[in-house]
Amino acid sequence: MNQPDPLIAAVSATVADSDSGHRDLLQSVVATARAIFGAQASSILLLDQSTGELVFEASSGRGENSLVGTRFPAGQGIAGWVAVSGEPMVVDDLSQETLFARDIAESTQYVPRTLMAAPLLHDEVVLGVLEVLDRAEGRPTTLDDMDLLAMFASQAAVSLALVQRNRLAQAVLRERGTEFDEVIRLVNALTQRMGPRRDAGLQLIAVLAELL
Repeated sequence: MNQPDPLIAAVSATVADSDSGHRDLLQSVVATARAIFGAQASSILLLDQSTGELVFEASSGRGENSLVGTRFPAGQGIAGWVAVSGEPMVVDDLSQETLFARDIAESTQYVPRTLMAAPLLHDEVVLGVLEVLDRAEGRPTTLDDMDLLAMFASQAAVSLALVQRNRLAQAVLRERGTEFDEVIRLVNALTQRMGPRRDAGLQLIAVLAELL
């Protein structure tokens, strides 16, 4: 992603939902995907370009209490292959799959038997990977399943893009210190209004961003 203009970054960081709000949305995506597929677990991983790693951003089901924040090299495992290739992958028997990084799975204390993975694409750029592990037993993978997985991946990609944007904006603000404190206070004041005044404030901010 390109470095944002600091002023736009300040506005973006203030009017957008909080990072925790986007993470909650990612969590809802994996929880819903897990329920729809009757799976044991589902996870969203972010591709961290700065370190060349995949990072667990949200997880539901087996291992959910320990996975978030865990990192591993993006070139490893099926998730790594999906992130690099930008193509989905379905494996009905992981014991026979050479791409499966069993050592990484064992480190999470959960070794799945089956896996569905789809790239999280935003503006044709792979931001991460959505995984669904051990879907309902005896259920063959169909084209409808793949379409459903792609739908979840599309929703997750939008949320993940917002997470990245907010984090980048916050990094810019930390770097520039108090230079944009007045802008932040102004935007906070506008967005805390209720009803028509809040709507007018948001329109004003949108016009300002467009002019910049």
